[in-house]
Amino acid sequence: MKEYKYIINGKEYAVNIDNLSGNQANVTVNGKAYEVEIVGKEVKAAKPVAKPAAAAAKPAAPAAKPAAPAAAEGEGTPFKAPLPGTINDIKVAVGQQVNVGDVVLILEAMKMENEITAEKAGTITSITVSKGDSVMEGTIMFTIG
Repeated sequence: MKEYKYIINGKEYAVNIDNLSGNQANVTVNGKAYEVEIVGKEVKAAKPVAKPAAAAAKPAAPAAKPAAPAAAEGEGTPFKAPLPGTINDIKVAVGQQVNVGDVVLILEAMKMENEITAEKAGTITSITVSKGDSVMEGTIMFTIG
């Protein structure tokens, strides 16, 4: 496991990389677990990285919570945060129908509220963020099926 410290907008984040496989990683940010996708070239993990991944899977309590949202987002198109910020409001619920242009959530970035809208029509199949969550650019926020 590798640990990094980031300071974003004056707030410190402790980031632990628990598992890395291809372009997928399990990370813990300030004690909260996330499944993330690395954009760009595929990361090739050395064999020693796979062994800590198996060890990291043993603590069932932290791994169980992020696994549920990840399974729910399997159907449809995932929508990612266009920039880092904080989720101020979620305007939809799982199972709700949306049309192109409907406001799905409000993302505050650089002291401005940004309306994140549906880029396609469909049904919200998962919401992987909560009000008050800090998200990084590229974080999957919701899925439309």
